[in-house]
Amino acid sequence: MKINSEKALNQISEYEKYHWTPNQESNNLSILIRHFAGNMKSRWTDIFTTDGEKESRKRDVEFDETLRVDKEQLMKDWDEGWGITIKTISELTNEDLIRTVYIRKEPHTVLEAINRQMLHYYAHFGQILYLVKLIVNENWQTLSIAKKKQ
Repeated sequence: MKINSEKALNQISEYEKYHWTPNQESNNLSILIRHFAGNMKSRWTDIFTTDGEKESRKRDVEFDETLRVDKEQLMKDWDEGWGITIKTISELTNEDLIRTVYIRKEPHTVLEAINRQMLHYYAHFGQILYLVKLIVNENWQTLSIAKKKQ
């Protein structure tokens, strides 16, 4: 998901297009990247000792349409969030999968928390791909098998 998101994002040459939305109810790419990063850092840092929704997280800022974070910082935050997520999950033991963690004070087994978060991430991954396809239009370079040209 991380690699394919980056392959899609790299198809956009103009950073300003990271702030484009097809309508007022949609998130832009900048928002989605900030949200991914904020969510991952919050959910996967100190999972056994703190709630997955950290008090330090500024979730509303992630969705601030007026906020302009340069692409370098966006991608630094993105990489940091993914790094924490991958490190935490890769270090889990079989016994850890049935331990209880909390997300917004709601108990989950670690396995349930992983499933919950992956569903969440895939929904936003789909949004990223769709937005990039809309932005680059006929210049879209598929990330898998291209449609048959007839």
